[in-house]
Amino acid sequence: MKYLVLFVLMMVSCVAAEHPELKAYPEAEKGFERFVIVLPKLTDEMNYKVEIVPGRKALVDTVNNARVGYSIKSEVVKGWGYTKYKILGKGLLMSTLMAPPQGSKKIEKFVLGQGQLVRYNSKLPIVVYGPVGSEVRYRVWSASKFKEVKK
Repeated sequence: MKYLVLFVLMMVSCVAAEHPELKAYPEAEKGFERFVIVLPKLTDEMNYKVEIVPGRKALVDTVNNARVGYSIKSEVVKGWGYTKYKILGKGLLMSTLMAPPQGSKKIEKFVLGQGQLVRYNSKLPIVVYGPVGSEVRYRVWSASKFKEVKK
């Protein structure tokens, strides 16, 4: 199935987002932050997916490809049956080792970890718990229309 990018990467605020079902999700443990994604209601939500992308800002050069050692694990909120997500890993920076031009400057940018694709559901918030210093961004993907297959 092909997906088209509907929105670009967006920043998720870790401040109190408003959603009636947020009370089911516990506060963040010590050393963690809670990130909340509240999705707008769409007419046909089954044709959309949300990609949750953990990462952090880091100083990197413009030559090498960098990644952060984060991944996402889904867990069930006890007593509710809702899904919550936890960022795993230490957030260590990994990079290719090509030599940048002499005198080139480093830039600060959001470095991605391993993302996870989840179903689009505006009725529940997407709640992600990440280590202090981590960030969460997301993309909304939409499916293209079905194409007929000839026999």
